[in-house]
Amino acid sequence: MNRIDRYIFQRLFTITFFVLAVLIMIFMIVDFSENSDDFVDKGATLKQIWSEYYLNYIPEMTRLVSPLAVLVACLFLTVQMTERLEIIAIKASGISLYRLLMPYLFFGICLGAVVSYLDAYVIPQSNADRIAFEQEYLSGTSDRIDRGGIFRQDSDSTIININFYDASANIGYRATFFEYDGDKIRRTIEANRITWVDSTSTWVADRATERVFDNTNFTEFKTEKQEIKLNILPRDLARRSSDIYQLTYPEAMEYIQSIKRIGAGGVALPQVQLFGRMAYPISIVVLCIIGFALATERRKGGKGVYIAGGLAISFIYLSMLKVIEPFGIAGTISPEFAAIFPHAVFLTLGIGMLIAAKK
Repeated sequence: MNRIDRYIFQRLFTITFFVLAVLIMIFMIVDFSENSDDFVDKGATLKQIWSEYYLNYIPEMTRLVSPLAVLVACLFLTVQMTERLEIIAIKASGISLYRLLMPYLFFGICLGAVVSYLDAYVIPQSNADRIAFEQEYLSGTSDRIDRGGIFRQDSDSTIININFYDASANIGYRATFFEYDGDKIRRTIEANRITWVDSTSTWVADRATERVFDNTNFTEFKTEKQEIKLNILPRDLARRSSDIYQLTYPEAMEYIQSIKRIGAGGVALPQVQLFGRMAYPISIVVLCIIGFALATERRKGGKGVYIAGGLAISFIYLSMLKVIEPFGIAGTISPEFAAIFPHAVFLTLGIGMLIAAKK
């Protein structure tokens, strides 16, 4: 890395950090103005709002706005070098435009790797704490997927039906267990409610009626408290659309496998969310290329034209990431394709802009 590379890398880092701080500050001000009434009504203190909500929101906001901050940094620095004729002087010295792109790419890859690591192992815990705060102090934040009439497959021969599940207390009401032997019912258990016991990691059925069937008759037993060992966990009954964002990558993969194992529907939603999370840092590298290619030529209008054009591209890019998600969730396209396609389109656009730029 020569002196020019170090200069570009350091400037990109400084500008990106500054833009990130400004964007996060703007978000916090706007969010507080929108939610202040809920905070007051629900009795949240300023200490709780800051330590439990905004401090835990900063990592997620950093992840979300990093691509935009990098684009602004690339545009600002490259436009500055273009207007000062520094890029012309660099090219005249024998350094190609592709070689000049290297410190930009290196910065984008480094930042993308950092964001990817944070998203995989650090951000999920802060998201979990923030979402817990939202559920307690903000109105309209419920994102439950399963609310009633829950069916789960505990094993190849056991199916469970729960009429209603209270996620806050880990209690299921009017639960029925069906155990099969081939195409015949071998045993059923009907319980007024089932409660999850953390100490034993088991379910306890209250006022249960158990029936064991043979070829011609059945035997009935009634119990007040009956321990039932199941492979189903409380999280399998209280799924939320935000679950994936509270799990590390390994935990999220295990979560998706558990959904498939218990026979719950809607597995495409967490798959699209997880693959989208994993692919999101690619946008940082892609916008580095687009920002550099867009600003290497002098145009009328100054920095405003470059930044306006770059923001328009980034808006379409990031909007496309959200627009395509419903198609992956609905099964029209695969979750993997939904996660990769927007990045592939804009990477192709960035490479095309780079090739078309004056060398």
